Amino acid sequence: MSAVVGVDVGGSGLRLTFRYAGRLSSVLTAPGARIGERGVDVGALVADASRLLREGGVAVGDVAAVCWSQRGLLFLSNPTEVVGAVSSGLGAARTAVVSDAVASLVGALGEVRPGAVVAAGTGAVAFGSDFGSADTSVWRLVDGWGHVLGDRGSAASVGLAGLRAGLRHHDGLPDGSERLLVDGEAAFGPTSHWPRRVMTGAESPQLLASFAPRVAQAATVGDAVAARICREAGEALAESLFSAARGITEPTLVATGGLLDASPVRESLEAAVRAAGATLTPAVGGALDGALHLATLLGETGTIPRHPAYVHLA
Repeated sequence: MSAVVGVDVGGSGLRLTFRYAGRLSSVLTAPGARIGERGVDVGALVADASRLLREGGVAVGDVAAVCWSQRGLLFLSNPTEVVGAVSSGLGAARTAVVSDAVASLVGALGEVRPGAVVAAGTGAVAFGSDFGSADTSVWRLVDGWGHVLGDRGSAASVGLAGLRAGLRHHDGLPDGSERLLVDGEAAFGPTSHWPRRVMTGAESPQLLASFAPRVAQAATVGDAVAARICREAGEALAESLFSAARGITEPTLVATGGLLDASPVRESLEAAVRAAGATLTPAVGGALDGALHLATLLGETGTIPRHPAYVHLA
């Protein structure tokens, strides 16, 4: 019996799971994408995935189908090269390489059907599709531009807005927040240290996002500025979700991501969706679940819905 393998690669780690000999493995992990001058080091990722399979008892060449979900597929890799590396490195009979947006949508829906998902974590991105193959089909990615250019409604954007509000109070400007100034100093030290802490280095988005829970907490105890920041974040996420769903007939709408644990943001998103006459459906799973579902479909049928940018088959 051959294995069916799902892999999800993000900046924080590689996660892998498989079905083999009638059992579902635990989630196995390895370091995430390493980015150099030529983009993502796919060879290192495939080597890690191959090692995880061997450690899990799956021999190289005993893989019926693999779906490799990768963040940054559109911008940081050559998809053709990724397909070749995954197929040869894992010895799979059938290989699919997809954008993590596709895997996230399938995982959130629990199946391949028309819908849209907005993911609100450190960053924010929305994706919608009817999974059609005709010229009139919908495959739409919205935002995900990073904390400088976009990621509206993300934890990084909420944290940044909170720190800005603290600095406005520091400078005696309107719409500032004393509470957020105090919280910012507790998190990052004196205000003179903030620019260096949150404006330089690869971890700037994560540092900004780490302040989002303090903004949400301030909102829950009556800070009007923090409440506005959270309300606007939820509304921005709803805008991205509806944009991703545009043109899809009766789409299922789903929202995921750690920022939604913050009730002021989640409630604002839900209110914006209701105001538009729609409803949110609870997410079934995440990107790794979606990758495994697509791998299973690929193994059973020999194909999955294709798209020249988002889905690539060996």
